[in-house]
Amino acid sequence: MGVTLVADVAAGPTVGLLPLVALGPAFAGLTGGPARTALVGSLALILCLALGWYDGLFPGRRGTTALISVAGVTAAGLAAAVTRRRREAELASVRSIAEVAQRVLLRPVPRQAGELLVAVSYTAAVAEARIGGDLYEVVTFPGGVRVIVGDVQGKGLDAVETAADVLGAFREAAHDEPELVGVSTRLERAMDRTLQGERFVTAVIAEVRPDRTMTLLNYGHPAPLLLGSAGTARFLEPGTPAPPLGLGLDGTESPEPLTGKFAPGDQLLLYTDGVVEARDRRGTFYPLVDRLSLLDAESPELALERLHGDLVSHTEGPLGDDAALLLLRYRPQGERVGGHDGQPRLAG
Repeated sequence: MGVTLVADVAAGPTVGLLPLVALGPAFAGLTGGPARTALVGSLALILCLALGWYDGLFPGRRGTTALISVAGVTAAGLAAAVTRRRREAELASVRSIAEVAQRVLLRPVPRQAGELLVAVSYTAAVAEARIGGDLYEVVTFPGGVRVIVGDVQGKGLDAVETAADVLGAFREAAHDEPELVGVSTRLERAMDRTLQGERFVTAVIAEVRPDRTMTLLNYGHPAPLLLGSAGTARFLEPGTPAPPLGLGLDGTESPEPLTGKFAPGDQLLLYTDGVVEARDRRGTFYPLVDRLSLLDAESPELALERLHGDLVSHTEGPLGDDAALLLLRYRPQGERVGGHDGQPRLAG
């Protein structure tokens, strides 16, 4: 509006710059609230009248037309500002509901479960929704701690509903079944009943017992990473590949349990494919193995905060898929366990 004022005075009435005053309330309606838009519109009308009289356009058709144009744009800007505020309030309400739904679906995991320190990082691909198709849970039972990290095929509300079914079945079975294979069997039965069509869920189910043994069952999910206290890193690949939950393939056996030691100072990183398949602008996948030194932090929360920040920096924008990270750090009660220094070495 100021530029229009200077240009109109300099150029004179023959150029016809007076209607450009309407740009003020037009942009105010897009960026400001109703009060600000009304104020800018009032100033625009006053400026239009002043310039019109200065240029000798009043009374006359050109001056009247310009004044009507400014008044019309101001009215339209007010309507746009009111509508935008209403939609912003609705979006805030939806986000609040989504946050509640996330707390119900993906409940906060305990920071300490038995002798394990636990941390989770989760980012939905649809930022406005705050929730997506990735899932995780940590459950303590009389024999130790059980964990699941999974990824539902697809996105949207259907994926969220499927994730809720998976978590509900896992929470019940993890408490009741004495063996991890029993949890797996009940989970498969539940998924066969609830999943329809071509929907499926990849998942890793893990169990850590007080005797420092660890058991993993992998249903077509990215292999977890075991970081040893000595600085080594190893992918825990399943011996026999198993299809994801819900495919309902006749004659398919359950995955072969993968067992091993989980000693003081060790860390187990479980994640979804949204992490390792995140790409930068050149199409390069996120180099998770090269970033494992970020996990050498004082707490699991800080470790995942660093890793998540590096992941976002790698993509230089929104993630293309949901990304979940769950870190287990073995730390017996009453014993200080220091981290390792330097870059972890990937063992075979």
